Amino acid sequence: MQTVEISVTVNGEAYQKAVPSNQTLLRFLRDDLMLTGVKEGCNEGECGACTVMVDGQPTSSCLTLAAEMDGKHVLTVEGLASDTRLHPLQEAFIQAGSIQCGYCTPGVLMSALALLSLYSHPTREQIRKEMEGNICRCTGYTRIADAILLAVEKMDALREAALREGKEPPQFAGIDEQFREKWNSQYEEN
Repeated sequence: MQTVEISVTVNGEAYQKAVPSNQTLLRFLRDDLMLTGVKEGCNEGECGACTVMVDGQPTSSCLTLAAEMDGKHVLTVEGLASDTRLHPLQEAFIQAGSIQCGYCTPGVLMSALALLSLYSHPTREQIRKEMEGNICRCTGYTRIADAILLAVEKMDALREAALREGKEPPQFAGIDEQFREKWNSQYEEN
């Protein structure tokens, strides 16, 4: 089997690995890096269970070759939390009861993260449209939308508290720089 040497950053950690040329990103993350939060669902890019962020874009890791990751930055669900604090999305999913079996949850969280990099305050219609690539058979989509809206409230509250205290607003994993600039400019105007 032919191998390809890649340099990839996953959840902020740099890796140099030789990977089989036909190995998927899903198998690389799960088998080589032991990041088992990435789930294998349909293996056809239809269910969303394997969604990760690659250079800030949601990506079906079951359809993406690990060899294509040279020079890329990958974020998995394991990279959302910082130190001992969960990402506001993770907290909101727990509080809103949006997790049942949990199998789809990592992919749903990553798609929700991508959604929040597009829309700082999404409507339910925007949530429905952007999340349609994620299948959930247990929780139901209303609770997922509730959790995303709750996460927006949580992030707004954390940012507003930091601004009141004269501190730099927190930066949340997976929310791109363009979004942070847009968000911060909203508060500079006030």
